[in-house]
Amino acid sequence: MKTSLRESLRAGAQLALAGLAAAVLLAGTWALTRDRIAQSERQARLQALEIVLPANRYDNDPIADSVQVQAPAWLGQPAATVYRARLAGADSALVIEATAPDGYSGPIRLLVAVDRSGTVLGVRITAHQETPGLGDDIEAGRSNWIFGFEGRSLADPARERWRVQRDGGHFPQFAGATLTPRAVVSAVRRVLDFVAAHGDAVRAADAGATLSFDDAPIDPPPAR
Repeated sequence: MKTSLRESLRAGAQLALAGLAAAVLLAGTWALTRDRIAQSERQARLQALEIVLPANRYDNDPIADSVQVQAPAWLGQPAATVYRARLAGADSALVIEATAPDGYSGPIRLLVAVDRSGTVLGVRITAHQETPGLGDDIEAGRSNWIFGFEGRSLADPARERWRVQRDGGHFPQFAGATLTPRAVVSAVRRVLDFVAAHGDAVRAADAGATLSFDDAPIDPPPAR
């Protein structure tokens, strides 16, 4: 019995040591790779920002100078990151994560850059599940449709014309797919409305702050 007990204790000790060694190995691997992973994630965010934000518009670090915004009625998601671009110390642009919750096949995620005057610098779709060959024309690689937002503002076209043409608005829809562009147009308009209503508060907040806005945009009247 004593020999059996010693063998059991020895096996238990070996198992515990093996578990400890595995834990140490995992911890060491995480410590060695976490900085590399963080750098890769940062690089991916920078590349996404560069697509919608011209390099001559900022000289700061928009990622470090970002804030978290909780404004679901405006941006279509519970929380969003807003990247703030500055040039020579002056506010230049905001790059805002947003979601169109009413896509044909589900939510459509966007990145929208808006300059200090409220003009769109660029819009890109970052994720969607729209129908291939129809709704996926919202992608920059599929058509030029998404570039139609560049240079637009709530005054150009007029706010009530921030709709697809089928609804009496300015923006074209796709043949056989109206719901998808309708959702994206509405989402971009809500981002512009958000910037008009709360842009000053977002620009003035400390980097890393979390801001909450419980109000909601008012839909524009039907286009005539």
